[in-house]
Amino acid sequence: MTFKVIIRNTSKKDISKIVAIQRESFPDVADGMIYEPSFLEDHINLFPEGQFCAELEDGMIVGSATSLIVLLDPKYCSHTWYSIAGNRGIFKSHDPKRGDTLYADDICSHPNFRRMGIATKLFNARKQLAIEFNLKRIIGGGRLYNYCEYADKMSADDYANKVIKDEIYDPVFSFQLKNGFKYVKMLPEYLYDSRSLNYAPFIEWINPKYHPRT
Repeated sequence: MTFKVIIRNTSKKDISKIVAIQRESFPDVADGMIYEPSFLEDHINLFPEGQFCAELEDGMIVGSATSLIVLLDPKYCSHTWYSIAGNRGIFKSHDPKRGDTLYADDICSHPNFRRMGIATKLFNARKQLAIEFNLKRIIGGGRLYNYCEYADKMSADDYANKVIKDEIYDPVFSFQLKNGFKYVKMLPEYLYDSRSLNYAPFIEWINPKYHPRT
């Protein structure tokens, strides 16, 4: 069965539906970090163009993605999810005037509608946004969904590199790599995530159409 999926900007009336999807999608990530309506409200208030949802023809919301514009200094500095997106109501990291980077904050798709290209469509919407805003890149902290099964055998960095070499398949990190993101380095204590053991790969996509600002 095929479904027509529309990617559009998120509105405040979508928030309750998106929060419900997040709860189903991320049961192993700490409650209170991504599940509060205020998280989405603040994103929409500050940067409405950077918030997306995936909607079926019947109006059902089946996915979402949030993002901010940031300036990291240095550009590959270590950070945590909380330092970028955790200060709800403040978002000191969002810097549309000086920022040159789109931060891929959160992305999710409904568990019943996975493997249908929804997350790829959301990633593509972010890429198009980065192009339209003439941003150098998209970055984010990914997930090592199956690292918990290998942690007694190797470091998180070794695991990431084995995924890159296709020696291990990871349903999240492998997908991010497939969508054109490159692995930069490992971020420890990025976000409470029992499957990733709080690690996150620093991932980056370079905008091929970026033009230096004058």
